[in-house]
Amino acid sequence: MDKKKLKICHVITRMIVGGAQENTLLSAVGLVEKGHDVTLITGPSPGPEGELLKQSDLISKHSLNSICSSKSCTEPRTQSLSLKTDDKNRLAYIKTPHLVRMIDPIRDFLAYGYLKNYFQNNKFDVVHTHSSKAGIIGRAAACSAKVPFIVHTIHGQAFHRYANPLKNWFYKKLEWWAAKRCHTIFAVAQAMINQCMDAHITRSSKYKVVYSGMELGPFLNNSPDVALRDKLGISKDASVIGTVARLFPLKGYDYFIPVAAKIAEKHPSTKFLVIGNGILREKIEKEIVKLGMEGNFIFVGLVSPNEIHKYISLMNVLIHLSLREGLPRAVVQALASGKPAIGYDLDGTPEVIINGKTGYIAKPKEIDAVANAALKLIENPKLAEEMGKNGRNLVKAKFDWKRMVDVLEQEYYKGLDQYKDMWN
Repeated sequence: MDKKKLKICHVITRMIVGGAQENTLLSAVGLVEKGHDVTLITGPSPGPEGELLKQSDLISKHSLNSICSSKSCTEPRTQSLSLKTDDKNRLAYIKTPHLVRMIDPIRDFLAYGYLKNYFQNNKFDVVHTHSSKAGIIGRAAACSAKVPFIVHTIHGQAFHRYANPLKNWFYKKLEWWAAKRCHTIFAVAQAMINQCMDAHITRSSKYKVVYSGMELGPFLNNSPDVALRDKLGISKDASVIGTVARLFPLKGYDYFIPVAAKIAEKHPSTKFLVIGNGILREKIEKEIVKLGMEGNFIFVGLVSPNEIHKYISLMNVLIHLSLREGLPRAVVQALASGKPAIGYDLDGTPEVIINGKTGYIAKPKEIDAVANAALKLIENPKLAEEMGKNGRNLVKAKFDWKRMVDVLEQEYYKGLDQYKDMWN
């Protein structure tokens, strides 16, 4: 079809500081820069993870000041956000209190009704949903509203090997139901598609891998931030093992701490740089005190996405031990910075950590294998440098955010042409 200006709506459950949220924001921003009319709908974003829209330099602070965030905000409202790259371009942003992460039948019903009416009244060409909850409700609402092209991105599965089997059955049924109410499903890794196929969600032709784009420039041009190293109290001769993950269950801290203990046994001066915050922080800190390792750990808490590269620049190795992941954004960022990575052999991780080339892969929950891999890398700087170079070459060709936006735009036009007569 002709490349006309499209009216596009992205829907995501919440806009915390996280990979799926960065992906969604960059997608929306990139499409606005291409001249499309774009709306972003999300629910509230409370909690220790932080709010992405208040930390991204893609959006001017002035525009964000008037976003409704108080407890008295009970009605959805629209806010135009100006893009720093071009103040003439605007991204319409709506935060509705009805769209929440936890299952809540009343709010879920209200969210469905709100979205359906909004889609009908605004005549979107494309509705693109993200995350499990928004994906279920948003696709159902868009289908009822007869939106011409409905797509969903899988950033990580609601069902996974470490979840309750009954919950997994329930989520698989919901995904099977929602898949019937959209035209295309994107996935940030081939592993996500394989898992859906194993669960018999829908036919293979409905899926397409679209790697999660990010701003790679600061990482590709990364060099150690000496001032930051001094500020954090890291000596020049200390090795730095880092991790970037929320301090939440399934993010791998049950394994990262014992791995750190094994590394410190051999190299007592090693520093472990933890970037992120969450409900497990107090528990983790108590465990570190019991091990007598409080001097080895540096907790920097929440870091703005615009500052992450400065912390990664200090690392010798990144360890990412999450048990539930789509495709680990932190690993891509580390590799782009020329740092090798170590992770578990699950989900999309092996698609970026190529074992023996860009880092090392271990079986899930393995501790000794991870510790040994980390020791090998910090004791062999040339090997670590070679793997870092391999990683940089791998990710710079696949994960640029503007490439992702180009692919999305092409898929939108292709889908609109393919399904143009569906509702007639």
